[in-house]
Amino acid sequence: MKHLVQSGEPKGTTVVGTTRPNPDSVTVQCGEDSIQLNVDVDLLGIGNLIQPSDITLGSCGPAGQDHSHLLFETELHGCDSTLLMTEDTLVYTFALLYQPKALGATPIIRTNAAVVGVQCHYMRLHNVSSNALKPTWIPYHSTLSAEDLIMFSLRLMADDWQLERTSNVFFLGDIINIEASVIQANHVSLRVFMDTCVATLEPNMDSIPSYDFIYDQGCLMDSKLTSSRSEFLSRITDDKLQVKLDAFRFAQETRSQIYIFCHLRATAALPDSEGKACHFHQKGWISASGNDPVCSCCDTGCTVRKGRSLGPAAPQYRGTAFLGPIVVQQPATDIMPESASTPFKAEDNRAAGVSSEALFIAGVVAAVGLVCMIVLVTVLWRRFKPAVL
Repeated sequence: MKHLVQSGEPKGTTVVGTTRPNPDSVTVQCGEDSIQLNVDVDLLGIGNLIQPSDITLGSCGPAGQDHSHLLFETELHGCDSTLLMTEDTLVYTFALLYQPKALGATPIIRTNAAVVGVQCHYMRLHNVSSNALKPTWIPYHSTLSAEDLIMFSLRLMADDWQLERTSNVFFLGDIINIEASVIQANHVSLRVFMDTCVATLEPNMDSIPSYDFIYDQGCLMDSKLTSSRSEFLSRITDDKLQVKLDAFRFAQETRSQIYIFCHLRATAALPDSEGKACHFHQKGWISASGNDPVCSCCDTGCTVRKGRSLGPAAPQYRGTAFLGPIVVQQPATDIMPESASTPFKAEDNRAAGVSSEALFIAGVVAAVGLVCMIVLVTVLWRRFKPAVL
C-alpha cells in the first residue's frame, strides 16, 4: 500500500521553565521510517542564540548545522522516542531538550531550560501523517526493549481510575494515582511489574537529589520508611499495575516539579520470587497479586535467582518509563504562618480594653457629679428655707 507523507510544524511546546520557545523555531519532516527537525538557533525568539552542545533530541546531538539552524535526523525508534499505539494510529513522540550551561567562565545563564514535544502520527494502515501536537505536560517516556513491538507506559489517573487525569497539579496531602501498563502488538498476554521507581527534580533520572520510592524488584519502600498511605492496588488485569503514591516534596527545596522514572518489566511467565508488587501495611508486607510470601525479602534485600533460564516460551521484556513534570504545591493554609494573625488579635484586645476603661471612668465621673449636685441642692434649700411663724 502506498505511503502518504506530509510535513508540518509543531503547533505547541511543553516547557520546563518560564521562557517559551518561539513556535516558528522548530520545523518537522516526518518520513516513512525517520524524522528530521530543523531548529532555529534563536530557539526562544529573544535574540540569545543557543549553543549546539546545549540542545539534544532525546539523547542525540545535532547531526549538522549552518549559521542559523541545527539539523536533527533519526530513525523513528531512535533518540529515546516514545511509541503510543491506538486502534487506528501509531504516534512517535520525541523530546527536544534545551538545557543551557554557564556562559564561558562565568557562573550565569540568561535563558531557561525548555522541552519541546514533537509527534509524528502514522495510520495503522500504512498511511503516514505529521501532526506535532502539544501535550499539556510530558505524559510519559518509554523504551522499546525487544524485537517484538512492546510499549511500556506510565499515566496519571483520576480518582476512580477510569480515565487519565487531566491535571498534573497536586497538593501535599493528596494521593497521586499512577498506572503502569504494557502493550504488545501480537496481543500475547503479559504481566507488568514496576521493579524500581525514582523521583527527581530534573528530567534526568541520574540527577541529585533523588528519592527511590520503589526498589528491590517491586518493594514500595515509601509505604514503610515514611509511614505513608502509599500502596499498590490489587491487580485487576495482568497488563496494568496501579500504585497510590502519597504526594511529597523534596526537603529544603523551593522547586515544586518532580519527575518519576520507573524500570518496568513484563513477562508471560515470571517466577514469583522474581516479580512482585509489595507495599507495607501496619505490621507486614502485602502483595498486589495476593501472594504475600513473595514480599518477605523486602526487609532483608531481594536478589534475582541466577542459573535459571525461562526459555523462549517465557520471554521477558524491560523498559524505562518517564512521567512528569508533576507539580506538588504546599496547601494554601501553610503559606501564611499561624502567628501572622496574632498582632491583629492583640490589637483587637487592646482596643476592647481601652473602651471598657473609658466607660468605667465616665460612669465614676457621672456618679460623683450626681452626688455633688444633690449636696449642693440640699445646702441651698436649707439656707433659703422660709421660717415657720
